[in-house]
Amino acid sequence: MRGQLGLTQEALAERLGVSFATVNRWENKQTHPSRVVLEKLAQLESELREGPEEEQDANAAVRPVHLDFAANADAVRAIAEGQRLGFGHITNPAFATEISRIDPLPHQRIAVYDKMLRQKRLRFLLADDAGAGKTIMTGLYLREMLSRRVIKRVLIIPPAGLLGNWQSEMKHLFSLDFKIVSGSEAATANPFNGGGSDRVIVSIDSLRGDRLFKRLAEPSTDPYDL
Repeated sequence: MRGQLGLTQEALAERLGVSFATVNRWENKQTHPSRVVLEKLAQLESELREGPEEEQDANAAVRPVHLDFAANADAVRAIAEGQRLGFGHITNPAFATEISRIDPLPHQRIAVYDKMLRQKRLRFLLADDAGAGKTIMTGLYLREMLSRRVIKRVLIIPPAGLLGNWQSEMKHLFSLDFKIVSGSEAATANPFNGGGSDRVIVSIDSLRGDRLFKRLAEPSTDPYDL
């Protein structure tokens, strides 16, 4: 798209109000644009598809935005803070520890930041001794990967007796909402598709059942990243 617009990385960064390094990271697939930036990109693409008579100089300044200062101040502050936090992981390699309600122990930090996050593709079972903090380490890893926009869809498969524990700790400690899926939900619809399916907790016993497992294996189900 940048090539079609005839823009350098520096010029595109200026049009979007981001740094050159940010554009470079997008194109090297190290990070992904935020929702706000994607909307700006869509606007640029729309300008590109206009007729020749309406085409604007690709290097022209961004159109001025009318500001009336009538927006809700708390909402503006929340949006600005959210945007700021969206880039926190760039300057703080242990960003999740700053925005979660935990005080991780040394072995938990080592597991997440020295071992798990350094792997390009992580697809193994976390199985420490009881009381070692598996939930904490998983939550830290999820928070970091979601902040870095590397993953989106997460499926947690614990024993049936721990469903509520996983859901409450993800919510309370890491501000991550997960939906618990039961086998009965697969009778009329696919619980792994649609709204609320990006973060799901299902018991290993339920998933062993043919009905729920077939729903997960349907071609229309987007694969889970983790």
